[in-house]
Amino acid sequence: MKLIIGNKNYSSWSLRGWLAAKQSGLNFEELIVHIAGEDWEAKKAQEGEFQPSNGKVPVLWDGDVVVWDSLAIMDYLADKVGRDRFWPKADEARGMARAMVAEMHSSYLSLRRNCPMNIRAKVQVELSDETKSDIVRILGLWAEARARFGKGGPFLFGTFSAADIFYAPIVSRFITYGINVPGFAQAYMQAVWEHDWMQQWIEAARSEEWTISQFEIGDAQERGA
Repeated sequence: MKLIIGNKNYSSWSLRGWLAAKQSGLNFEELIVHIAGEDWEAKKAQEGEFQPSNGKVPVLWDGDVVVWDSLAIMDYLADKVGRDRFWPKADEARGMARAMVAEMHSSYLSLRRNCPMNIRAKVQVELSDETKSDIVRILGLWAEARARFGKGGPFLFGTFSAADIFYAPIVSRFITYGINVPGFAQAYMQAVWEHDWMQQWIEAARSEEWTISQFEIGDAQERGA
């Protein structure tokens, strides 16, 4: 398999796809592209492994199968290796986990724009009322998942799962922008941040030489990620 991802410092969707590939336990080749570089624009215009996603990342190639979009990639991998590797076994927990992942995939636009992912940065920004509402909603979901289903470990549903994969970039954003969170959320964020795979991603992000000015903190109120 090949997984095409964007800049590790900025690309939250790539992080989700990459964590899903790691969670699958399958071997894959990682191809990183600079999503703001001229070479990426040229590659998008070519036929081949970059074309089916219309130039968006991540993209997974598995033989002749091509899958884009981080949620679709995770579902495809879960079908290959067994859904229990990604989702809680109990119906109640699995139902909530699926709803949380779907909400993450489609919501929180204000938070994405106000606080784009930038692993290398540590900064304070003025949060809009809409962003504050997003944060409150996320913390409420985390609290419910931990209280109801998190007894078996430090993650949202105990063990590391699809929900943690999809909320990992939120953890990164909360750390970057110094978002004040209650103690249970601090403990959860620490567990995600210190996960071996996250540490691999963070180390690579910090060593990247690429910089995308529109995702840097000076224009924080104007961007999405």
